[in-house]
Amino acid sequence: MLSIKNVTKSFGIKEGRFEVIKGIDLEIKDHEFIVLLGASGSGKTTLLNMISGLEKTDGGEIFYDSTDITKLSNSKSITFRRENIGYIFQKYHLLPNLTVRENIELGVSDKKQYEQIDMMLKKVDLYEHGDKLPTELSGGQQQRTSILRALIKNPKVLICDEPTGALDQKSGIAVLELIQKFHQESNMTVLMVTHNDKIANLANRVIHLKDGLIERIENNIPKRLEEIEW
Repeated sequence: MLSIKNVTKSFGIKEGRFEVIKGIDLEIKDHEFIVLLGASGSGKTTLLNMISGLEKTDGGEIFYDSTDITKLSNSKSITFRRENIGYIFQKYHLLPNLTVRENIELGVSDKKQYEQIDMMLKKVDLYEHGDKLPTELSGGQQQRTSILRALIKNPKVLICDEPTGALDQKSGIAVLELIQKFHQESNMTVLMVTHNDKIANLANRVIHLKDGLIERIENNIPKRLEEIEW
């Protein structure tokens, strides 16, 4: 359902121009759990941002089924992203002046989704914190809030950029458990960037990036969290 064809991206101008993504081809099927591994500067986050439409490509095509998002206008790209893609950031990106519930409501696009908020809050043990501001929450609670904001619209693709990078191990495992659970219970496709090669055990394919290119792809038998030695 997701086809990436010869995608490139550079930053800077003239002599200072730096090629971050040098021509990537990748096919991703419905309901896959993909982990992208690579050192800092390998292009992981830039690739995710282009797949989600947050950044424009310099060249190439990114198809969601028959829609090439690289050809969409800014307004149509925003609409497509709102309807199809959920994004979980490493630093949560919650609005500090909004409560937990209000932050989640930002992801809502119809009445049915709005009516599911209480159920989703209860599912992740946040119901009693629904009226709190982000500063009143732990890091793990903030990240669970950001996950619900991404999931409330039932996205076709969930994109996760180092979702445990700012958390301690216990909170990080709880967040991964939540993502794995929602993936297993839906037809959602997950793309996750991480530096932690142990997290790759959750994926059915692991994409290794190096210097803006795919170095290799590993097929994997996904493990349950309790099977991984953290």
